[in-house]
Amino acid sequence: MRIAVAGTHGVGKSTLIEEFLRLHPEFEYEPEPYAVMVEDYGEEFSAEPCVEDFLRQLEFNLERLGQHSENVIYERCPLDFLAYLKALDSNVSEALSERISDAMQQLDLIVYLPRDDASDGEYPKLRRAMDHQLNEILTSTNVTVVEATGSTAQRLRAVENALTDIKHAAR
Repeated sequence: MRIAVAGTHGVGKSTLIEEFLRLHPEFEYEPEPYAVMVEDYGEEFSAEPCVEDFLRQLEFNLERLGQHSENVIYERCPLDFLAYLKALDSNVSEALSERISDAMQQLDLIVYLPRDDASDGEYPKLRRAMDHQLNEILTSTNVTVVEATGSTAQRLRAVENALTDIKHAAR
């Protein structure tokens, strides 16, 4: 099972994944590209979010999608970065769009964490625009998407229910 947790910055992706992994130690964890690139490879990013940085993270994410065993949970998927690029009014080439589409076929489930209106956190305008773009993009993907809202426990239940549904459909 290959799962990606998607959503704008500050919506609780890491928290949900941490709880999921506590219940499912058989899963590998692929941290978000930004963290891996900065912490493991010493990359530096702009002080302000920019197209070039999101393109670099997208490329990294595309490379990493196929590098894990069957049970993996990703913090972010290519559609996150596509949404950020669209939120920044950047055009994505047809070739890159095809690569994203092909890469998405490697996922079994996307867990979408929508933006919480109560807290806009860092870069609120970008956060709102990215969430809007991601919500639109997810409606046209052919990967199963579950929207998980509420507390971490409620979100975890939504993920567990989606996994059960997928397993039953596969039988």
